[in-house]
Amino acid sequence: MDAPRAAWRTTTHDWASTVDLDHLEHIRQNPAGFAPGGIRHLILEVVAYAADEAQCNSGGHCRITLHPDGSVAVADDGRGTDTRLDEHGQVVKKPVMATKDLRFFDHPDTPPLPDKHPRRGMSTVAALSAWLVHTNRRRNGSWTQRYEHGVPTTDLEPIADNRTTGTIVHFLPDERLRTASSTTADELTQLTAPWTHLSVCVDDRRTT
Repeated sequence: MDAPRAAWRTTTHDWASTVDLDHLEHIRQNPAGFAPGGIRHLILEVVAYAADEAQCNSGGHCRITLHPDGSVAVADDGRGTDTRLDEHGQVVKKPVMATKDLRFFDHPDTPPLPDKHPRRGMSTVAALSAWLVHTNRRRNGSWTQRYEHGVPTTDLEPIADNRTTGTIVHFLPDERLRTASSTTADELTQLTAPWTHLSVCVDDRRTT
């Protein structure tokens, strides 16, 4: 068994907290502030984590899929979201979706994303999405979990190991964000170009 969660070293997120409802509500109350530019900014918030992984691993690949229903899937080939066992032998994943990223969220000088707006973290995407499905593949197991406006609606559900690692974040932004702005494959390709260590492919499946 591992040590209690409260004793785990905090890095990007606080392991002791699984869902921060006040934090998620704060984001939902200010969609213009946390998703300037709408869906385009949310996509960049997700791709930024793939870029982090690529930088750690001396390179990586990411696929952005724009679906006809307005949802977006971002898949990468990184190590997958950190997952551990607590003192009771229960599987615990780093709470990246439902709690604040401590590196960025409350810092006025947080680094900007390629759209020139501040990076706040993955929780902004989860909070401002009608639903989000997080699929995670790591060497120590694979699972999927669903969220609605940042709140988990399922437990970690095991999936078959296919001998790969990485994450897929598939989300449907709130309708007001989908209708307030749009983006194209060319725009996303240009915006993600500064992440030179990350190879990005955009698959636009929307009807034209």
